[in-house]
Amino acid sequence: MRYFLALFALAVLGVIGVLGFRGDTSRQSPRMAEFYPDMLTQPKLRPQTTTKFAGFADGASSRLFPAGTVAQTVGFRDNTTYKDDPYNTGKVGTGTNFVEVNPVPVTAELVRRGQDRFNIYCQPCHGAQADAVGGIVKKLGATTVANLQDARIVKMPDGEIFNTISNGKNTMMPYAGNVPVADRWAIVAYVRALQLSRLGAKDDVPAPVLEKLK
Repeated sequence: MRYFLALFALAVLGVIGVLGFRGDTSRQSPRMAEFYPDMLTQPKLRPQTTTKFAGFADGASSRLFPAGTVAQTVGFRDNTTYKDDPYNTGKVGTGTNFVEVNPVPVTAELVRRGQDRFNIYCQPCHGAQADAVGGIVKKLGATTVANLQDARIVKMPDGEIFNTISNGKNTMMPYAGNVPVADRWAIVAYVRALQLSRLGAKDDVPAPVLEKLK
C-alpha cells in the first residue's frame, strides 16, 4: 500500500508539473510550444516597429492600406457606416423599417441580371416561376419553401425581401456572403417582374407590347 501511495503521489506531481494548474497565468510558453517549436517562433511583425523585410523599402512594420481599399465599416455609396446605409441593409435605420421601393433604378439590364442570379441561387428552391413549384429542393421533400407569388410576399416592401435574401429566414440560409449587394437588389427586381407576370392585369401592358401579343 505504501508503494502504491508513493507511486500515486509521484504520478500526481508529474501531471501537475507538466500541465500546471488550470486557471494559473504565466509568461512562460505553453508546454505544447516545446513539442512544436514553430508555435513559439512564428514569423510575425509587431505593430509600430521596424522590419528588415525586403518588400518594405521604408522598414515600417505597420503598413498603409492598398490604394482603393474600402473599410468594411464604411458604406460604398457615401461616408455613412455600412449598416446605416439602406442600400446595404434594405432598412431605414437599425429597426425594422424596410425600404419600400428598390433604391436601384429598375432597367431591363438589371432585371436580366436578377434573372441570372435568381436562376443560380433561388430557383433550386423557389422554382422558375417563384411559386415554390418545380424547384429541385421541393421535389426532394422540402415543405417550408416560400411561395414568392403569395399575396403576403407581394405586399412586402422591397427592402424586406432584400433583408431576407441577405440574412435568411426560418430554414432559408443567408446569402449575403454569396450574393453581392447589387445582385441582391437585381434579384428583388426580377422577383417583382415574376409577380407582375402572374398578377398583372391586361391594362398594365403597354399598348405597343399588347399589339405584338395579339
